[in-house]
Amino acid sequence: MVEDLLLVTGIRNGDFNAFGKLFRKYYSPLLYYAAGITGSLDTAEDIIQDLFFVIWRDRSKLNIFISAKSYLYRAVRNRALQAMQRNGRETGLSQTGNNMDIPDPNASGDMEYKELEGIIARSMASMPRRRALIFRMHRFEEMKYKEIAKKLSLSVKTVEAEMTKALKLLKQEIEIHHQQS
Repeated sequence: MVEDLLLVTGIRNGDFNAFGKLFRKYYSPLLYYAAGITGSLDTAEDIIQDLFFVIWRDRSKLNIFISAKSYLYRAVRNRALQAMQRNGRETGLSQTGNNMDIPDPNASGDMEYKELEGIIARSMASMPRRRALIFRMHRFEEMKYKEIAKKLSLSVKTVEAEMTKALKLLKQEIEIHHQQS
């Protein structure tokens, strides 16, 4: 949390390296989160890219004082719900008051989500055992690096390095999948 706040301070001061670190740290988890809400990887990518564009563009006005992670997830959730609402209006869905009738995910969105799950599963299967375990503990069990390091008797830097390698592999697998599609 302190590291994130330092990154936010750096971004506010125009430090592009701090922006890059925040982007790399949260891009993948936010992407999966948005894809889970919208049912579309393409829509999720648009949401995340737009969010980070706005953060950089409006960096001098960036006011995050408690948790960058909470701020980012809340922003992604709001944007994802807005995207679903726009899509609902475009497809002629009825809207009553503040409640919107949200349809079940369409077949292509559901398929993209299943494809993403498959990519994650294949990537994890190709990772060394320790790396896959660390990835699972952090992403699915929501453990912090420090907790993982303590539980596995590793240094925090080792956990960070393994997560970096895992995310790099996952990103490559997603890019390969998009090129083939």
